[in-house]
Amino acid sequence: MLSQVQLENILEEAQQAAISASSQHIAKHGEGAMCGFAWVNIYRFNGEKIKGNTKIGRLLKKVGVRQDYTRAFSQWCNWYGGQSIDVKESGARAYADVLEQHGFTAYAGSRLD
Repeated sequence: MLSQVQLENILEEAQQAAISASSQHIAKHGEGAMCGFAWVNIYRFNGEKIKGNTKIGRLLKKVGVRQDYTRAFSQWCNWYGGQSIDVKESGARAYADVLEQHGFTAYAGSRLD
């Protein structure tokens, strides 16, 4: 089981990966004209479904990750302050990839504005 400090470190690593991926996307492709939103949904940890009343679920809530209306834990894009959906999506994929490396099942999501 993860401690709060370990989880915070994983989330910080994911945040830094998202910032880096967003910056790299801008440097390579520019910001793009389409606006939208991006997020990462977190469903499982070490193969077990994360529910709000599980240890990992309570820990995610404690560190500020919220459950959405589907009861999945969601981290909305806070790594890029612009509106470009392409930049936000690249950051969301990087964020999810880091979580996957640490035993989570996580997927990037997005929608146009």
